[in-house]
Amino acid sequence: MSVVERKIGEIIQTLRLAKKTSKEDYNQHLRLVALGLGAVGGIAFVIKLISEFITIGLTGQSGQTG
Repeated sequence: MSVVERKIGEIIQTLRLAKKTSKEDYNQHLRLVALGLGAVGGIAFVIKLISEFITIGLTGQSGQTG
C-alpha cells in the first residue's frame, strides 16, 4: 500500500467519524471568531493610529528649521 493510498484511507476514516455540528453551535463559533477578528483588528487599528500620531509629532517638531 502506497503512502498516498494510506493517507486517502485515513482521510476517509476521519470523515466517517466526524459528525455534523448543530446550527446553534455553528452560529456560536462563528460569532466567537468574528468577535476575535474584530478585537484583533481593533487593537491593530489603535496601534497604527498611535504610531501615525507619533510619526506626525516627530516630523512636525524636527521639520521646523525655518
